Amino acid sequence: MKGLILSQREETRLQVLNKVLERELCVREASSLLGVSERHGWRLLAAYRKEGASALMHGNRGCQPSHTISQDIKARVQELAQERYRGLNHCHLTELLEEWEGICLSRSTVRRVLVAAGLKSPRHRCPAKHRCRRERYPQEGMLLQIDGSYHDWLEGRGPYLTLVAAVDDATGMVVSALFREHEDAQGYFLLLREVLQKRGIPLALYSDRHGIFQRSPKDPETLEEQLSGQRQPTQFGRALQELGIQSIFALSPQAKGRIERLFGTLQDRLVAELRLVGASTMEAATRVLEDFVPRFNAHFGVPATQPGSAYRQLPEGLDLAAVLCFKYQRTVARDNTVRFAGRTLQLLPGLDRLSYTHARVEIQERLDGNLVAFYRGQVIATTEAPPHPVTLRARNGNRSKPSTPPVSRVSRTPVCRGSNSHKPGPDHPWRRMLLTKSLNT
Repeated sequence: MKGLILSQREETRLQVLNKVLERELCVREASSLLGVSERHGWRLLAAYRKEGASALMHGNRGCQPSHTISQDIKARVQELAQERYRGLNHCHLTELLEEWEGICLSRSTVRRVLVAAGLKSPRHRCPAKHRCRRERYPQEGMLLQIDGSYHDWLEGRGPYLTLVAAVDDATGMVVSALFREHEDAQGYFLLLREVLQKRGIPLALYSDRHGIFQRSPKDPETLEEQLSGQRQPTQFGRALQELGIQSIFALSPQAKGRIERLFGTLQDRLVAELRLVGASTMEAATRVLEDFVPRFNAHFGVPATQPGSAYRQLPEGLDLAAVLCFKYQRTVARDNTVRFAGRTLQLLPGLDRLSYTHARVEIQERLDGNLVAFYRGQVIATTEAPPHPVTLRARNGNRSKPSTPPVSRVSRTPVCRGSNSHKPGPDHPWRRMLLTKSLNT
């Protein structure tokens, strides 16, 4: 038949059946060559005699499959991918199409529709490299990886923000996450406080060698460190020691790849969801993050190898605010005051000690901004000290210069020993001594 296109298999059947009609082969031999039963061979021969070569074609050729996607849906997906969901990868786009648009398609189908329209995934993947996969910790709470990501999360609608997060190594779930203006120790204190209040005390934290977690070896050692033979921990490291949490430092970003891959995923998915709601402030981004994290954990979390939890309960009577804070040592002045960060605290007398003059006290700067003084583990009652007289004069604007410059009592004009110097009189004792010496000679 003219214009008929047969496949390779159908061409083979056509040649074998022609030899049967030319009596070069019998039906039994032809069926063996075609790989079918003799009965089916007679059926093919009968159809070929009746309809010709078209009988050898598959019956569904040219028909539209029942599960074919309509052109309207294809056009709708392409339109959404170019407008509302622009910049999303194919996997994330598939999930949002089902959740928000009611279009239930597989990821491969969405990719096939977009690639056919020339719309490739915006996420460029690096070529694969050979690496050895590290075994996860077997139980939840044994190791948390923490880090911060400074990124344009709001895509120019607001300031650059830092996302501070903690991910469980055993399950891959985000235990806690929050937005900060910059990566600072207070942000990690808030992150750790949320983990302690919701889950408990983990066994270890895995972090990089940032100055928040570890003091730089280039910093000079203090006298106390030289005498003790060990470096003093940072404020965050000191809090981990008080809580009994082991601190592990990574030597490269690849070593803590789980938190690094988390930020790579969030910089794609979370940024897209922040864009969809039009978040432009840190407060709005925080609200989106609180709704995003549970859905993210439900989708990407994996079960731990061992059941149960390795988190430890907080000890009874533990003052968490006194642990997650900044602690400094100060010497009390003669008037029982302590200066700290531009503020002056007046130490009030206690039952055990009336005066703390020249004593070394500990000033704790809590996360809420309050200052608390401690002496030998006991809280000292404090209040804001009255302002200094110099401060009062500065407030009253008493800074006018005097009309005549004050006479300095320290610096005096040196006496010149020239021709205008004072000469002793004729009856001066020095002259009488010189006259006596000249007469004796």
